[in-house]
Amino acid sequence: MKRQHLGLYAIALAILIAGLALAGVPLQTMLFGLFVLACPLMMMFMMGGHGGHGGSDKQEDDHHTAGPRDG
Repeated sequence: MKRQHLGLYAIALAILIAGLALAGVPLQTMLFGLFVLACPLMMMFMMGGHGGHGGSDKQEDDHHTAGPRDG
């Protein structure tokens, strides 16, 4: 996740909340939904700057190439 997109995410969240409010969804239900989504959203924001899963593949390749040389 890139920081340049955070503004777009905030706008999308505001539109979603406004749409749900206009549709008659109670505030308590919206707050519960935000509470349920808090953990996955925090994980996305916190892990977004780590560069993906590319590092684990390289370590795995190093492990496989090291085996035949040792044995």
